[in-house]
Amino acid sequence: MSSLGRFLEFSVHTPDILESLSYYKLLGFTELEIGEVWSHRYAVVSDGVLCIGLHDRVFDAPAISFVQQDLARHARAMTDHGFNFNFMRLDEDVFNELRLADRDGHMVTMLEARTFSGGDQFDNDSVCGTWFELSLPVRDAVRAARFWASVAPNLLRMREEPTTHMRFDAGGAPLGLSESIALGGPSLCFRCQDKDAISALIARHDLPHQKFPGFEGAFIALQAPEGTMLYGFDEDFLGEAIEVEESDDLSQFPG
Repeated sequence: MSSLGRFLEFSVHTPDILESLSYYKLLGFTELEIGEVWSHRYAVVSDGVLCIGLHDRVFDAPAISFVQQDLARHARAMTDHGFNFNFMRLDEDVFNELRLADRDGHMVTMLEARTFSGGDQFDNDSVCGTWFELSLPVRDAVRAARFWASVAPNLLRMREEPTTHMRFDAGGAPLGLSESIALGGPSLCFRCQDKDAISALIARHDLPHQKFPGFEGAFIALQAPEGTMLYGFDEDFLGEAIEVEESDDLSQFPG
């Protein structure tokens, strides 16, 4: 387990939470039961592996959210190792939360407990297919890896050509660092086995989309109402990339 904790959700700001919720349910995601942690309107959808948190509040979004027990102790340890937090709320009478940014400004949230139930009790791919990566655009993948390797040391795969791409296991989430200029922000990548189904859904509901958007050979890109990009692929674009053993030396990416 990484020092960030276990992956909880991909957290996004949703100006119209009902519109975003309806959109993801249309794609085949399931709405989960939420807790009473947040005072703002909140919903979670899942395909059994990926959970997307829809937040009706303004924050540095999107964010990759993790659950880490004993958050105060981890905050002290991370501060001792040079991490700087953008936000810190640690007290016995509040729901503890930490926020920090990676070297490209992508937000990471750490919470003391889960904010919803379920999400890992079923495996039901959406019409998008099987989720295989949360992709982050980075200026320099090796530079970005110095942050991620220090908190998620299991480097799963990497590729140097045509653009550098690294994939880490971030608390159970496959997180990719991409130098592709076609990637405009944190995005979700799916291996889509049924192109006819997604094409029919797009046509039936006139969903905003782009064919062959230019990112890693995707054949389709969908944009959710709040702006999240979902890319569909025939196969994992790192399928032929170098597999990295968990025991391999990652000292080339110091924290």
